Amino acid sequence: MTARSTRSGKAGGVTAAAVRSAALSLPDTSEKLAWGQPTFRVAGRIFASLGDDDTAMGVKCPREDRAELIAAEPEKFFLKEGHDDHYAWLRVRLAALEGADELAAILTDAWRQVAPRRLLAAHPELAGEG
Repeated sequence: MTARSTRSGKAGGVTAAAVRSAALSLPDTSEKLAWGQPTFRVAGRIFASLGDDDTAMGVKCPREDRAELIAAEPEKFFLKEGHDDHYAWLRVRLAALEGADELAAILTDAWRQVAPRRLLAAHPELAGEG
């Protein structure tokens, strides 16, 4: 995930309903409750989840990219202390997102990280920047 890939769309917060809709629009994605929260999965692997108060979502993110994203936009990206420290996971404040395009970019990036190669090959329109 890169900071550049998240900047698009018009100003305005994003709702939990928009997260659900955008996540489920990705190929072979399903929703399943885990730990009392909605999670979004491809091939059984979680790539995103909604927080328990619907103000944030968690997304799959390479651990080496997290510090840069948080430093660039601390009002948008954060870690849940003591929980995300050891996982390739990043939290996103929904109200800080600039709109549907930015939401889609973040979710698509997270989806790509866990999607099987066959699924990635079948959907070149969702290919990353490299």
